[in-house]
Amino acid sequence: LLLLPLAALLLYRYNATFHYFCKVAFFNCWIAAMATLLSPFAALRGRSVENMKLLRAAILPLKHFYGIKMQVWGSERLNIKEPYVIVCNHQASLDLMGMVEVIPDRCVPIAKKELMYMGTVGWACWLSGIIFIDRHKREDAITVISQTARTMRRENLRVLVFPEGTRNQDKSMLPFKRGAFHLAVQAQVPIFPVVISPYWDFFSSKDKKFTSGTCTIQILPKVETRGLSPKDVPELTETVRQAMADALAEMSINHCGDQYAEQPPFP
Repeated sequence: LLLLPLAALLLYRYNATFHYFCKVAFFNCWIAAMATLLSPFAALRGRSVENMKLLRAAILPLKHFYGIKMQVWGSERLNIKEPYVIVCNHQASLDLMGMVEVIPDRCVPIAKKELMYMGTVGWACWLSGIIFIDRHKREDAITVISQTARTMRRENLRVLVFPEGTRNQDKSMLPFKRGAFHLAVQAQVPIFPVVISPYWDFFSSKDKKFTSGTCTIQILPKVETRGLSPKDVPELTETVRQAMADALAEMSINHCGDQYAEQPPFP
C-alpha cells in the first residue's frame, strides 16, 4: 500500500513527460509539413516578403491546438507606414506563435544561417525573404546588416530580431547583441521593443511541461534612432534592454492570465 502513492506519482510524471514530447513533436512536424505544403506555392510567386503571409497563416492555428490564449497589448503602435526594427525576447520555439500574432505586413525576421539548411523549412524561410546571418563570421554579419539597412529604406521593409541571440527561459534577459541596434541606426528607423510574457504556467522544457495557458505580448513605445550614430549604439542597446527587462519583470509578477485580461500591464 505504501508503494501505491509512489507508483501513482511516477505514472503521472511519465504521462506528463510523454504528453510534453508528443506536443513538441507535433509542433515540429506541423512546421515541417506546412513548409513542405506551402513552399511550391511560394516558389511560384518567387522569393518575396509577401510570402511571410503564408507562413503566418500556417502557424496561427497552433495556438488553438494547444489551448493557448494570446493577448496582445499595444498592437496599434505598429500601425505606422514607415520601416522599423522590432526586437523581442526569445524563450523557446513557441515564440513563433507569439511572433505571428504581432508581425506586421512587409516584416521579416533575421535568423541564424543554419536554419537555411533545414530542408523544406529552410527553403520556405528563404522564399519568404527571411534574412540569414552567420553569427560566427563577424565581417559577413556586418555586411548583411549594411545591406539590410539599405533594403529597409528602399523597400519599406520591417525587420524582427531576437537580440538575446539564443533561447532563454530564465527570469532575467541575457545581454543583447548589438546587430539589431546597428541596423536601426544605419537605417535611421525607430525600434519597437516587444516582450512576450513568461511561459512558466504552461510550458517548460526543463520540467517537460506543456499544457494550456495564456500568453501576453506587450508592444512597448517606439524608441527613435534618428540622428544617432554608431557610437550611440551601446547606450541605445542598454536603454532598450532595460525597458524590456522591466516589462518582463512586471509580467513575471503578474503572469496570471486573469490579471492581464482586465488591463494592460503598461501604458
